[in-house]
Amino acid sequence: MGKPHIVVIPYPAQGHVIPLMELSQNLAKQGIKISFVNTVFNHKRVLDAFGEKVDKNGLLHLLSVPDGLEDGEDRNQLGKLTESLCQVMPTQLKELIHKVNGSDDDKISCVLADISMGLALDVAVELGIPTVGFWPAVVLQLAVLLKVPKLIDDGLIDENGTPLMKHKMIQLSPMTPSIHPMNLIWLNLDDSPSTQKIMFDFLLRNNKVVETTDWVLCNSSLELELQGFNLVPRALPIGPFLATNRLGNLSGNYWLEDPTCLQWLDQQSPGSVIYVAFGSFTVFDQIQFQELALGLEITKRPFLWVVREDITKGKHHTYPKGFNERVGNQCRIVSWAPQAAVLGHSSIACFISHCGWNSTMEGVSNGVPFLCWPYFADQFLNESYISDIWKLGLKLQKDEGGIIRKEEIKSKVEQLVGDERFKTRAIELKQMVTKSVGDGGSSDKVFKNFVQWLKS
Repeated sequence: MGKPHIVVIPYPAQGHVIPLMELSQNLAKQGIKISFVNTVFNHKRVLDAFGEKVDKNGLLHLLSVPDGLEDGEDRNQLGKLTESLCQVMPTQLKELIHKVNGSDDDKISCVLADISMGLALDVAVELGIPTVGFWPAVVLQLAVLLKVPKLIDDGLIDENGTPLMKHKMIQLSPMTPSIHPMNLIWLNLDDSPSTQKIMFDFLLRNNKVVETTDWVLCNSSLELELQGFNLVPRALPIGPFLATNRLGNLSGNYWLEDPTCLQWLDQQSPGSVIYVAFGSFTVFDQIQFQELALGLEITKRPFLWVVREDITKGKHHTYPKGFNERVGNQCRIVSWAPQAAVLGHSSIACFISHCGWNSTMEGVSNGVPFLCWPYFADQFLNESYISDIWKLGLKLQKDEGGIIRKEEIKSKVEQLVGDERFKTRAIELKQMVTKSVGDGGSSDKVFKNFVQWLKS
């Protein structure tokens, strides 16, 4: 019998690829062979960002399948991407599995897929291959999806996922955040009702996977969301994944990191720098972009700001007049940063974040307080954990026109950095999650049991 050989399949978005890549690398270190399957489009982006720096011992292989969209079609249109995946992915995956099994001595022994890619797990079941579901986000979000039939029965939403009581907060258990009905995840992925319906149906179809798969693993820990895990008894914590476990530099990022910002951080005082990053999806209009720039400037603090080339609507982002000359060496602007290394740097004071789950876990793992600026999907739920449950940060408030103004940014930065309690709490949480993934910790035990199961 050969080595255990796992096919790993993320949903094709940056926030889903990164944690599954971390998990794959952790498994490769245990001597388990991995075939990591991106879409052709994302496969190229990952390789462009990291060249050939793939696992040296040959256990991690990067493969790809088409997503069914044409060159030049917008992959950020999640409804269109998701419909296309549902049409082409099952056949493509079957062919890929047969091809790998035909050419590799180590036959595929398990399919580990993002729960959002339940269709991949259906293919594995059809081929008689054991399955593992992976949930890359906050566990409470999974609990909400599993509770949809009850939300419909209770008259809170209709069969299409539309809220019937637009102001009645939803709370699944006393110790979990309350959710505004307009922040339910499928309503937050796109403004178009037809896309909301596509995503609602797609997410719900994946619910059955949680009951049928051999394991449900989550990038979280009991220390962070005990109540969430109580609501989904099949879900087991194996996180938060630490980026220090990477083999070389392969992180699954879509953008080339600019490591020179670390040298700039070396020149700043300890606990002085505001780190500003909004993940791979957030898009600002020009007014908000300029207001953010001015807000950072008037803090009079050093700041490291990640500005993706596609961060604003329209072709180019324009900084306020004279901004670059005025801030000079007070700031460093990069198109993508080695985030885990940045958050682990002693110069960082706080993190202005979109509150994506990976960024949240990296901030928590490094003991950094947050200023929360959620954009879409589960980020509003993560913001509630950060500010209301963990007491690790503050929310930024929009004005009547829906803009977060420069004065609000300056005032909240001063409040966050000026109150020692946030830093103390951040260090406490860091110690708790470090213990959970350390030898004998709650997440570590689950991971070791899982590896034993794979090898058996």
